[in-house]
Amino acid sequence: MDAKRKDIHNSDIPLLCRACEARHQGVCGALSTDQLVSLNKQSTRKRVNSGVELIGETQRTDSYANIISGVVKLTKMMADGRQQIVGLQFAPDFLGRPFRSDSGITADAATEVNICSFPKAMIDRMIKDTPELEHKLLEQTLKELDEARDWMLTLGRKTASEKVASFLSLIATHINPEWESGPLSFELPLTRSDIADFLGLTIETVSRQMTKLRKEGVIVIRNNRMVEVPDLARLVERASA
Repeated sequence: MDAKRKDIHNSDIPLLCRACEARHQGVCGALSTDQLVSLNKQSTRKRVNSGVELIGETQRTDSYANIISGVVKLTKMMADGRQQIVGLQFAPDFLGRPFRSDSGITADAATEVNICSFPKAMIDRMIKDTPELEHKLLEQTLKELDEARDWMLTLGRKTASEKVASFLSLIATHINPEWESGPLSFELPLTRSDIADFLGLTIETVSRQMTKLRKEGVIVIRNNRMVEVPDLARLVERASA
């Protein structure tokens, strides 16, 4: 019997935690039953509309959160007001920056987002008491570092066509993590303007490359934001062609 099945039948674990993906794949998977019970008593589930700021770049934070569903956009602001999208987070990522008073980054809901938030002080104590939790957070940090390095390669060396295909591959694989075969569909979490910002391209170039991928049958655009990928392997191949 796997851990998830055990959790479902463990009446000691809070009901909300039993079916939560963050419990099994995210940082909460490192917590004991007693810790989950304590955390659940002080946690809050929230549904946040697209465009709402979750964390301010210089804002002093007093809580962390697990992303239950949706996509979060991470941006950095320059002194003159210009900003750059520097990353995306998906379920069941941990939202927040342990070991410092502010996040150093702005996090906005790119889509409607469901989060489970809990007091920062409580998690900081659990990190000290639970090596498994500290290890889980380190794993996520290293995963984000690897993804950032891959994205540096995308921005620095890939063509416009490869950049757009890389972005679509990123969204497709993160929004559909349990996909195994066949076509998959997803809604773009960013506007064309944001995609252009993220890729270092113009809006016109993004639109032109999306149209090219559509005409070649690599993607199907159902409407302005809904995309279908008939063959993910073909899209991934175009991302590195």
